[in-house]
Amino acid sequence: MDTLNFSSSDFNAVLITLKLALTTCFFLALIGTPLAYFLAFKSKRAKPFLESIVTLPLVLPPTVIGFYLIVFFSPDTPLGKFFILLTGEQLIFSFYGLVLASIIYSLPFWVQPLQSSLEKIGNDTLKTSESLGASKFDTFINVIVPLSKKGFLTSFIISFAHTMGEFGIVLMVGGGIHGKTKVIAISIYDHVEQLSFGKAHFLAGGMLILSFIILLTLFYSNKRSMVKVK
Repeated sequence: MDTLNFSSSDFNAVLITLKLALTTCFFLALIGTPLAYFLAFKSKRAKPFLESIVTLPLVLPPTVIGFYLIVFFSPDTPLGKFFILLTGEQLIFSFYGLVLASIIYSLPFWVQPLQSSLEKIGNDTLKTSESLGASKFDTFINVIVPLSKKGFLTSFIISFAHTMGEFGIVLMVGGGIHGKTKVIAISIYDHVEQLSFGKAHFLAGGMLILSFIILLTLFYSNKRSMVKVK
């Protein structure tokens, strides 16, 4: 009879998953926000090309992305050699490798909602702000950010949830090493392989409830924004 004991392995998997999701969202904010801004306001001819690159993770199988990341992260590549020189460890099968893989895989989930929100602001608003003497930084902080709060919230929630639920790429790049790269999705898979359905139910149920809360928060926030506009 399977028990519902919450093992230290499962607890570590939860902590690693939360750490991975938060770290990924932090770097997505640094990388994805300027990219979304550029696509919304600056790019013209290059826009279809850049949007295609950003959107690729949505249409490529995770195994394809995972394979090329393994090749790109290997110790024989310049990035792999630099990481070994910097830390003494391989990038592949490391938490940092998981972060880089998650940034690439979740990038469209940050960029697209934010880009859509920024495009609704329009260039005329930016020109008006600049005509009043505001610098580009002031315009971004005092005009763009307040007007696109829903876009930032949506990007964060979707990127966080997507990173939490990753399986194929994190398994290929991280290898599911206990206490290091083993996330919740891999832990659930391991329990199912071992026929420990009780433990799998416990983790899967937690993910189900969390995902529902995340989506409820997103839709409730969007509904409140629509009511305020009206």
